[in-house]
Amino acid sequence: MIKKIKGKYVVLSETTGRKFGTYTSKEDAEKRLRQIEFFKRLKPSPKMRKGLKKKSLLKK
Repeated sequence: MIKKIKGKYVVLSETTGRKFGTYTSKEDAEKRLRQIEFFKRLKPSPKMRKGLKKKSLLKK
Protein backbone atom coordinates (compact mmCIF):
# COMPACT_ATOMS: atom_id res chain seq x y z
CA MET A 1 0.00 0.00 0.00
CA ILE A 2 1.14 3.55 -0.65
CA LYS A 3 0.46 6.38 1.80
CA LYS A 4 1.33 10.04 1.52
CA ILE A 5 3.11 11.11 4.71
CA LYS A 6 4.57 14.62 5.12
CA GLY A 7 4.54 15.25 1.37
CA LYS A 8 6.37 11.99 0.52
CA TYR A 9 5.01 8.67 -0.75
CA VAL A 10 5.73 5.72 1.54
CA VAL A 11 5.40 2.06 0.50
CA LEU A 12 4.07 0.07 3.47
CA SER A 13 3.20 -3.55 4.17
CA GLU A 14 -0.56 -3.97 4.54
CA THR A 15 -0.20 -6.58 7.28
CA THR A 16 2.78 -5.48 9.37
CA GLY A 17 3.10 -1.79 8.55
CA ARG A 18 6.77 -2.27 7.64
CA LYS A 19 8.21 0.49 5.44
CA PHE A 20 9.68 -0.51 2.09
CA GLY A 21 10.85 2.93 1.02
CA THR A 22 10.04 6.61 0.84
CA TYR A 23 9.77 8.34 -2.53
CA THR A 24 9.21 11.88 -3.77
CA SER A 25 6.93 10.84 -6.65
CA LYS A 26 3.94 8.54 -6.69
CA GLU A 27 5.25 6.87 -9.86
CA ASP A 28 8.44 5.77 -8.08
CA ALA A 29 6.44 4.42 -5.15
CA GLU A 30 4.16 2.47 -7.51
CA LYS A 31 7.20 1.04 -9.31
CA ARG A 32 8.63 -0.21 -5.98
CA LEU A 33 5.27 -1.70 -4.99
CA ARG A 34 5.15 -3.62 -8.30
CA GLN A 35 8.65 -4.97 -7.61
CA ILE A 36 7.60 -6.16 -4.16
CA GLU A 37 4.46 -7.87 -5.48
CA PHE A 38 6.42 -9.59 -8.26
CA PHE A 39 9.04 -11.08 -5.94
CA LYS A 40 6.47 -11.96 -3.28
CA ARG A 41 4.76 -14.32 -5.71
CA LEU A 42 7.92 -15.98 -7.00
CA LYS A 43 8.29 -19.48 -5.63
CA PRO A 44 10.92 -22.04 -6.56
CA SER A 45 9.75 -25.14 -8.43
CA PRO A 46 9.59 -28.44 -6.45
CA LYS A 47 12.84 -29.63 -8.07
CA MET A 48 14.56 -26.37 -7.16
CA ARG A 49 13.20 -26.59 -3.62
CA LYS A 50 14.69 -30.07 -3.17
CA GLY A 51 18.12 -28.81 -4.25
CA LEU A 52 17.88 -25.81 -1.95
CA LYS A 53 17.10 -27.97 1.08
CA LYS A 54 20.28 -29.95 0.52
CA LYS A 55 22.33 -26.77 0.45
CA SER A 56 20.53 -25.32 3.50
CA LEU A 57 19.57 -22.25 1.51
CA LEU A 58 15.83 -22.66 1.88
CA LYS A 59 14.30 -21.23 5.03
CA LYS A 60 12.49 -23.76 7.17
